[in-house]
Amino acid sequence: MISGGTDTMHDKLFMNTFSGTTLDWFISLLDGHITSFNQFSTLFIEQYIINQAPPPVTYDLFDVKQYQGEPLKDFLNRFGALVVKLHTKDEYMTVHAFRRGVLLGPFSDSLIRCRPKTFSEICHRAVAHIDAGEEVTEKCVSIGPV
Repeated sequence: MISGGTDTMHDKLFMNTFSGTTLDWFISLLDGHITSFNQFSTLFIEQYIINQAPPPVTYDLFDVKQYQGEPLKDFLNRFGALVVKLHTKDEYMTVHAFRRGVLLGPFSDSLIRCRPKTFSEICHRAVAHIDAGEEVTEKCVSIGPV
């Protein structure tokens, strides 16, 4: 606990939120070692900062791959969510990373034949491709077996 004063209800409530390794770490601190909440905050952050995921960088787009059996729509959403999170303006890299991440098939073939210049263009083309596939599926279902 923080030395230099009496235990407050807030101190006790805060300590009750600790469990497991965090509680073990807290208990291991020497009595009187912490003299202010700011000092405690700094120690706590230093202890647990290594557990934080590093902030994403533009090159992380190259790690996003379409899984076997994953619909194009789901891959587009996952990839697009990272693009939004990154706030990237590098269209060339974004387009290149998407083309490398999408599985081989009719849509990736279309990206090779007619290379998109922006991620927005990819999105429009992907939506059109998805809609066309859904329309074909609907027609096949409505016709039924021959």
